[in-house]
Amino acid sequence: MILRTPGGWSVRVRGRGLAVGAACVLAALVFAVVAIGSGDYPMSPAAVVRTLAGYGSAADAFIVEQVRLPRVLTALLTGAALGLSGALFQSLVRNPLGSPDLLGFTQGAAAGALAAVMIGGGGVALMGGAVAGGVVTGALIYALSWRQGVHGYRLVLIGIGVAAILTGVNGYLLTRANIPDATRAVLWLTGSLNGRGWNDVVPLLVAVAVTVPPILLGGGRGLRMLEMGDETACALGVRVERLRLMLLAAAVLLASFAAGAAGPVSFVALTAPQLARRLTADPGPNFAASLCMGAALLTGADLAGQRIVPGHQLPVGVLTGVLGGGYLLWLLATQRKRGRI
Repeated sequence: MILRTPGGWSVRVRGRGLAVGAACVLAALVFAVVAIGSGDYPMSPAAVVRTLAGYGSAADAFIVEQVRLPRVLTALLTGAALGLSGALFQSLVRNPLGSPDLLGFTQGAAAGALAAVMIGGGGVALMGGAVAGGVVTGALIYALSWRQGVHGYRLVLIGIGVAAILTGVNGYLLTRANIPDATRAVLWLTGSLNGRGWNDVVPLLVAVAVTVPPILLGGGRGLRMLEMGDETACALGVRVERLRLMLLAAAVLLASFAAGAAGPVSFVALTAPQLARRLTADPGPNFAASLCMGAALLTGADLAGQRIVPGHQLPVGVLTGVLGGGYLLWLLATQRKRGRI
């Protein structure tokens, strides 16, 4: 099915992909409502919905709007940004292991954020440092990968090397920080949504609102042509390197803003596109399904982290790391059986 927008864009929609996306959106909303109602001041789902609609008591409105809603919105937006970023990276490098947290981009964002923490910066400085670190790292990896164009295999190898270097740099920065800053930085590096406020939501929301629509409306067609090979895509009128650079820049920005809002949450960008691809049975980029899957995964992981250990809240990065690490081992084993590694 082809949908056409008033601006002349056309979007191909598959029934199964639409169903998967709708199911992920529903799951994310259910997780969000339950998460908002959880905590020392419990609320029923009906009370949460009523409060969100503007009919709750003053106490309920304060708890929902000022305390819990920013955290849930940060989880939804971060998961969506990571899911779409992972789908872009995996499509560009044509490798299921393509992910910003494996290719060095997340580590670059972490280095920038750590630098901001060390100079005593607050939430805005941390977000700015993460975005700056991610962008600089992305430019460095792109420049080092260039050899008459950027190809996936070379970008993956260079990205892994840069990730290893930046991991060491981040460790060194932690040793140079004073104890309060180091404690704060370690919690952030774990990937946590604790204490998130509207100042964390707004920059991420702006980044998602600006970046996502052009990708969903115009990125899929060009990537499908790139998958046929650069020469074929060029013959069909695609400006290959320009398109690759634009999509890579969008993926880096999404991953950097996500890291600035919630820390370097691992494996969501890796697993969300793969799960979306398996559920939709579509070999294409699956941008919309990956975005919705990422939002559902991170929101569900944050809810589980609040409830899995009574009396304690686990950072969301702990759960995504454990589950994502297991998924990565399974994916490597599957690829090995197929003779791809």
